[in-house]
Amino acid sequence: MSLTTQSIDYTLDGKDFEGLLAIDDSQSGERPVVLISHAWAGRSSVENAYAEKVAELGYAGFALDLYGKGVLGQSTEENQALMTPFAEDRPMLQARLNAIIDLVQGLDKVDASKVIFMGFCFGGLCALDVARSGRDIAGCASFHGLLGAPGNTDANTISAKVIAFHGFDDPMASPEDLVAFGQEMTKADADWQAVAYGQTMHAFTNPAANDPSFGTVYNETAALRAWDSFRTFATECFAN
Repeated sequence: MSLTTQSIDYTLDGKDFEGLLAIDDSQSGERPVVLISHAWAGRSSVENAYAEKVAELGYAGFALDLYGKGVLGQSTEENQALMTPFAEDRPMLQARLNAIIDLVQGLDKVDASKVIFMGFCFGGLCALDVARSGRDIAGCASFHGLLGAPGNTDANTISAKVIAFHGFDDPMASPEDLVAFGQEMTKADADWQAVAYGQTMHAFTNPAANDPSFGTVYNETAALRAWDSFRTFATECFAN
């Protein structure tokens, strides 16, 4: 294996962004691609590491940037300020996400017909909104994502396979939210799955999460189980 990473600059709506592409250069030809959408702080070493983990599976991994080149929140207040405009304007968010998918589908060594979109926390919401938008890609995977419906996609049919990895004790997405999500996915005729982990809170895949009062706690067992399940999900999505 010859794992390489490359910064990818792009411009949307007159603003500059920087993503990270990871691939195994020992392979030749095009390969399926997994986009990794960041949590509320912005693209960080966490998402970059997942791009490399994806590349180790034989796919291309692309850690995307929603906020702008070099923008990374450093506090709860900064992170909230960065995320809020997108959370409050979901049609705008969906348009930007789909524009990034268009860009990634045009990259060298990427098979444009085999795309998965995954994300963590706010990025999980992004993954679900890509599916809700009706984007015809292979799959969308949410890790401890926010589950609330955007309100502008109720009439859409979901084409992508959907999986949500969820901490049952996540204070930001209650069991009632999980039920509502399932009902929403069923109404949209989605091929969907939800995997709930007991004794598990928000941000369970992030080793730096250790704030029970805020509801963010790393859970190594749940994180490993979710990644193993994602690998199976990706294999299924890319089988055809």
